[in-house]
Amino acid sequence: MFKDTKAFSGFSVPDVEAAQRFYGDQLGIETRVDNGILTLLLEGGRRPTIAYPKPGHVPADFTILNFPVDDVGAAVRELTQRGVTFERYDGMPQDDDGVMRGHGPDIAWFKDPGGNVLSVIKPD
Repeated sequence: MFKDTKAFSGFSVPDVEAAQRFYGDQLGIETRVDNGILTLLLEGGRRPTIAYPKPGHVPADFTILNFPVDDVGAAVRELTQRGVTFERYDGMPQDDDGVMRGHGPDIAWFKDPGGNVLSVIKPD
């Protein structure tokens, strides 16, 4: 039934305009807003992901999007210059930039304006 479907992912946000500024302006992702729903045009639009408004939004407490990068430290520095704040988690061996290294792939976490968790990660 779904063998060849073009399924897509979605997540909620409390404010579509704030999400568009964050994903579009700060992260540099191509976006569009149609009927009050933000679409992130990932992979040049081949992997659309929607962010929809939800009254009573509760942020995901797990990573909803992982952005693969070649150098997590460089990505953290660039995003920090763009105003992104990286998360620190108790018990996680993170360096001064918030990057966890040597315990799986290099990874650093940050949140969107709605509090959803995202990461930059270096795939193995």
